Amino acid sequence: MAHPSCSIYLISPLDVSGDFPDRLARALDASDPAVPVAAFQFRVKDMDEHQAARLAEPLQRICAEREVAFIVNDSIALAKRLGADGVHLGQGDGTVADARQRLGRDAQIGVTCHDSRHLAMEAGEAGADYVAFGAFFPSSTKETKHRPEPDLLAWWSMLFEIPCVAIGGITADNCGALVQAGADFLAVSHAVWGGDEAEGVRKLAQAMTAAAREIPGTD
Repeated sequence: MAHPSCSIYLISPLDVSGDFPDRLARALDASDPAVPVAAFQFRVKDMDEHQAARLAEPLQRICAEREVAFIVNDSIALAKRLGADGVHLGQGDGTVADARQRLGRDAQIGVTCHDSRHLAMEAGEAGADYVAFGAFFPSSTKETKHRPEPDLLAWWSMLFEIPCVAIGGITADNCGALVQAGADFLAVSHAVWGGDEAEGVRKLAQAMTAAAREIPGTD
């Protein structure tokens, strides 16, 4: 049976308080080894660093226990404070060079590139470990202005070795074209946290596997 070469990149909801650590553990424990949850992005807004660090610590521990990369959204300072596995930078969140200098050579640094080939090539030249394109579909998580087509993923994966992440409104029902276009990771949030998180992860993995079987040259 063919499995996709891409994995799941799980993004937190904005509210990670209360029972969210238990929900994260359930989601990660539902991960399929063939289509794993490879990374978790800690994404909170309008919160001081001390409060964010307090919320992040149990989630980071849960990820470490399951060998899932713990990535901090936007904040190089918070990523450094936590000793996170990496940071994801929007276009206004600092440079790859600064993140590399502050976090070290082993940190995973990703960059939001919207629908821009130019921004993605710049990020790659600057030393980013992955580039993120999106939003591919309307997102219930955040407002989006850019709407790339799957052929952007195909172009990138054909020419560059740096992994690409597809993001934005991705669900089990619409992920197939992104898998087939060559995305290395599918970034999802509401598709998992909008209902039963374990079932959300399983359904997504099943849909990704089904899509991979339709790629020419696979069994």
